[in-house]
Amino acid sequence: MNEDSFVIDQITIYAENETIKNGYVKVKNGKIEAVGHSVNLTKDSDERIFHVPEQLSLLPGMIDVHIHGVNGADTMDATPEALDTITSTLPSEGTTSFLATTITNESSTIEKALDNVGEYILNKQKPGQSEIIGVHLEGPFINKVRAGAQPFYAIQQPNIDLFKQWNKRALGTIKLVTLAPELDSGVEFVRYLSNEGVVASIGHSDATHEQVQLAVDNGATHVTHLYNGMRGLHHREPGVAGAALLLRELRTELIADGHHVRPEMIDLAYRQKTDEGIVLITDSMRAKCLKNGSYDLGGQDVIVQDGKAVLENGTLAGSVLKMNEALNNIQEFTGCSLESAIKMAAENPARQLGVYDRKGSIAVGKDADLILLDEQGEIFATFCKGVRAQTK
Repeated sequence: MNEDSFVIDQITIYAENETIKNGYVKVKNGKIEAVGHSVNLTKDSDERIFHVPEQLSLLPGMIDVHIHGVNGADTMDATPEALDTITSTLPSEGTTSFLATTITNESSTIEKALDNVGEYILNKQKPGQSEIIGVHLEGPFINKVRAGAQPFYAIQQPNIDLFKQWNKRALGTIKLVTLAPELDSGVEFVRYLSNEGVVASIGHSDATHEQVQLAVDNGATHVTHLYNGMRGLHHREPGVAGAALLLRELRTELIADGHHVRPEMIDLAYRQKTDEGIVLITDSMRAKCLKNGSYDLGGQDVIVQDGKAVLENGTLAGSVLKMNEALNNIQEFTGCSLESAIKMAAENPARQLGVYDRKGSIAVGKDADLILLDEQGEIFATFCKGVRAQTK
């Protein structure tokens, strides 16, 4: 299926504006050329028809805006080989594009990672692999009180000049920044990011509701892993969690693994934010796809046991969640439809990152980022810009 032109026919398609039973998608040169009902398909002689088992469904490729690593590799390894591992592994879980996510660390270590990702994005992306569409800078401009698994010693105050240097090193590819707006210069930093078209995300923050509202008034539009690493919901102080649930201007990330957030609290978030306001993420680290054991995250030992990743002190430290599992779990935890789950896993992140014109849904003219999903929620096949990935 590496041909430039092919058709996936007679399948249920979760397209941009409708669900098509017995439909087709025509792909040419990495783009979606046509979408419709199979009875209306006109076949060109040079097109290959890809017939699939009838129990499969065709979905848009998912977009993970918060992922550190997988299969033994991490963004902070700062090597092309590490990014090759990540981009070649993620299609197996239906992720066709993502933000390479850094972690709080010494400036020189972060800079090496940014140098590597920027160069990779512009010059080293490969056909049939998940596309890196930018960098998520998680820290170091966060609150020590809410550090979580972020290395405490390397946390810094918000610094616009330093960010300018870093984004230059990343060749302008930083798309999202997690920060604590209540810190000195935090609101000014939010305003700067917003003006530059970079998503300002509130996370690892001890902000009050009023401080979150001020950040929103200055351009914040995103919340990093809702409930985790933030001032929680209290009946006399809504905190970051309460503000995230209440403020429509904010889209909120959710790690739907059942460990980071209880299913009932995920259901609460869904009822309050609806499928318009949630972005499913994995926040996964290098141990994903590997056995139980001890692994590195930002220079810290992380113990992975039966689907849960923690520091030695018990602090949750990223996840080993896969995006197709998040897609399944959100439906189980909330009772939402597959259409709503797709919105949270593909459309919302694409809109948030400003790439909905080319990703996030199945529509004519968009990248042919497609996944075939079976009835158990497992990935049958993934296409990245029209090239079938080698999934395991």
